[in-house]
Amino acid sequence: MNGYERIKAALAGKKTDKVPVMLHNFMMIAKEAGLTMGQYREDPKAIAGAFIKSIEKYQYDGVFVDLDTVTLAGACGVDVDFPDEEPARSHGGFMHSYDMLPNLKPVDVGNYKYVQIWCESVSLLKEHFGNEIYVRGNCDQAPFSLASMIRGTENWMMDLYMTEENLLTELLDYCTEATSQFIRLMAQTGCDMVSNGDSPAGPDMIPADMYEKFALPYATKVVDVAHNTGVDYALHICGNTDIIINHMIATGADALELDYKTDTKNAFELMHDKIALLGNIDPSGVLALGTAEQVRTKTTELLDIFTKTNRFVLNSGCALPSTTPAENIEIFIKTAREYK
Repeated sequence: MNGYERIKAALAGKKTDKVPVMLHNFMMIAKEAGLTMGQYREDPKAIAGAFIKSIEKYQYDGVFVDLDTVTLAGACGVDVDFPDEEPARSHGGFMHSYDMLPNLKPVDVGNYKYVQIWCESVSLLKEHFGNEIYVRGNCDQAPFSLASMIRGTENWMMDLYMTEENLLTELLDYCTEATSQFIRLMAQTGCDMVSNGDSPAGPDMIPADMYEKFALPYATKVVDVAHNTGVDYALHICGNTDIIINHMIATGADALELDYKTDTKNAFELMHDKIALLGNIDPSGVLALGTAEQVRTKTTELLDIFTKTNRFVLNSGCALPSTTPAENIEIFIKTAREYK
């Protein structure tokens, strides 16, 4: 089986010849290609070239194309900084009052430079790899997370308790349209999977009943958009997601990318016959800073649990730091390839 076939089989719950491996490694591959983050984000050919070099070096199965975590926010009008050595970032929302809500300009994320660059890089990768390597085009924030960036995180958290529900719904509908546009554009690249992050909706930030009320319905809508375009969908939430895994499954996603803080045995019990896990080794404490033996041990511990189901793709639990040693990634992948 090739990489594309392994991951497609895992998503369908079918047996694979080897454990499939996907890496969340955009910062690492930029550094290994000799690119600053500024050079990386400005050039789709540089992005594609960095991923191609990484696949050639490490021989894993699926690329996860990421740019930063504020692109959709920038497309909607949030002020964004673009540090040369780090991913882009924002410092707060622009919608300071719900009086501004009726006057939000109609969203058209396709006109935003970095959406265009992101999609073009994925198109180049799919053209290069065809159906040999599985290509996942991330689509930045899910609607709840995007709303938190438009309002500013602190304001948004207070809104959930203090603002009329119809206003929250109107903003979330606006954000759902933005996320859906990005998914449709990404699907046109020929990618195999799209995904969103929704970390502000996780239990580290809000209780499970609020996730069910204000995040789940909108996440479900964008999953439907993805499936209607014919691509697979993955959902990522940082932190310990134990108490909302069933809600995340209910979105209809094909896979969940879970943080290392989530209890793996619990995740297995809830997911093994329903949905694939992408993850979930600690990207910093183990893969970036751990010894070779720690990488091998932690990877084996995860494999011992999740290779009891076919619905599994080995990955880190979140983005790998740029300083992650190549040797640790080689051990990470070798442990999976040789696992019996």
